[in-house]
Amino acid sequence: MSDVSEERLASAKRIFLQPRNATHRQYEALRAYFVEECSAAEVAERFGYTPGTVRVMAAQLRKNPDRPFFLPTVKGPQADVKRDPVRERIIALRKQNFSVPDIQRLLAEEGVERSVGGIWTLLHEEGFARLPRRRTADRPQILRPEAAAAADVRLLDLSPRRVQTKFAGLYLFLPFLARIPFDTIHEELGLPGTKMVPAPHAVRSLLALKLWGKARHSRVMSEVLDEGLALFSGLNVIPKRALLTQYSSRIDPASYGPWLRRWHEALGAIGLAGGSSFDLDFHTIPFHGEDALVEKHYVSKRSRRQKGILAFLARDADTRVFCYVDAQCRKDTQADAILQFARFWHERTGHYPQELIFDSKLTTYTNLSWLNEKGISFITLRRRSKKMLGEIQETPASAWRRITLPGLSRSYRTPRVLDQRITLSHYDGPIRELVVADLGHEEPTLILTNQLSRSPARLVTRYAERMVIENAIADAIDFFHMDALSSTVPMKVTCDLQLTLMASTLYRLLGTTVGHGYETAKARHIFDDLVDASGSLHLTQDAIEVRLHKRARNPYLINAGFATMDEPIPWLGNKRLRFVFG
Repeated sequence: MSDVSEERLASAKRIFLQPRNATHRQYEALRAYFVEECSAAEVAERFGYTPGTVRVMAAQLRKNPDRPFFLPTVKGPQADVKRDPVRERIIALRKQNFSVPDIQRLLAEEGVERSVGGIWTLLHEEGFARLPRRRTADRPQILRPEAAAAADVRLLDLSPRRVQTKFAGLYLFLPFLARIPFDTIHEELGLPGTKMVPAPHAVRSLLALKLWGKARHSRVMSEVLDEGLALFSGLNVIPKRALLTQYSSRIDPASYGPWLRRWHEALGAIGLAGGSSFDLDFHTIPFHGEDALVEKHYVSKRSRRQKGILAFLARDADTRVFCYVDAQCRKDTQADAILQFARFWHERTGHYPQELIFDSKLTTYTNLSWLNEKGISFITLRRRSKKMLGEIQETPASAWRRITLPGLSRSYRTPRVLDQRITLSHYDGPIRELVVADLGHEEPTLILTNQLSRSPARLVTRYAERMVIENAIADAIDFFHMDALSSTVPMKVTCDLQLTLMASTLYRLLGTTVGHGYETAKARHIFDDLVDASGSLHLTQDAIEVRLHKRARNPYLINAGFATMDEPIPWLGNKRLRFVFG
């Protein structure tokens, strides 16, 4: 036999001895096992299996001896994909100038489901280009959403008529807004506005959506035809999503400080005077974009650090409303946020806040010394180290004393207290430290304060009340969507926090006016019971009658004086606002 013949024979043998795919390999292994009667070990060594795998394959073949190892040969003409009736239908529709979404809709009506991407891929394969932008007259006549008019204050219609609205309960806030110079404040601040949508009307539109609390301003398109929502703002229709989402980007950052001051001054003039004690806290608003300039901060609800905007909030302990927000905090300046608030309060009222309550991570001992120099009382926590905990454990029992905390609902009413004066680095003078044990925690709580004569029971109780600010922040997250910020929502954090502060204040005013426990109720509770009410607006020559449907809590509103209210609304032609309860 020639050398050429031997090479061809060896090449042919390799086809069987060196299978090229898994199915061929299994076939040759099983053939050697059953036909050549090789052992499992020999087959495994030849074809790269384990003996156990060979035995398993043999058992499967005995169980299913008709297993196909070779693909059947298909005779006759193959199916032509280009003659697919659905494909021909898509091409025919495109030749009629239907867009891809139109083609998808027409196919769905015929019972054929195709994705937009699949339709476009097919058209691209057939050589079709994208359709040029068409005029409305050139588009297919199909059912489309009804378009609302453009927002224009000059087209506001106050002629006598009747308007049905689901936002009738929103008008409960109008008396408070009418008693303050709302339009004057926002015009003097120089906030952005146009002849069609002046600044006060734009802010009222954003505030109305924040007060309603059921959806972000980006969802306003579903409510553009509700005249009740537009009349609340003083417009013919509510501004569209594009204006509302971009408005905050046009606001000068320097305007927020004066805006905050003017708002609180106006509320103080109508009876919401500020208190003297404030609860302070940080809150991280998660950010879901890819901006490298956004720092990572600790997010408590997720127990991890992630990109976010660190916001500083101050809550008035007496009125239970947010009185200060700052979304410009960064890691290198966050410890000084408390000083900025103290200066803001001094600039607004002429004196520093009387008392500040905050946790141990909010500021430094140096800043505590500054607060003490300015005569500002504070209560905070001290971070515990192993050394301090060891010293506390070694303290004799005679140094501790029992105190009784007020409140019958407390589970731990008689904690042990170690009251002492200590010195701290970077803090001038002595400072008082309370070590509180038996409060239900594994480790004792260390309280620092410069109030040297106040009783331990009152100090512990006052710091415990600070935890209410966390409930208020949770309420703002839940109802006012304070955390619903991301790269897909072009709403600046500072503007959103300012609107949240304004909305929470108005809810507190309404709750205080109604009484019956609503003074301290959460915004969502007030909304569900009082504000979430549909009705009708009856416009007459000199008045706007808000007729609310019959509800279980209407007697509370009647008792609060809303039934006899007769308040002129400046931005609605000075028509007098009246309420009628069904």
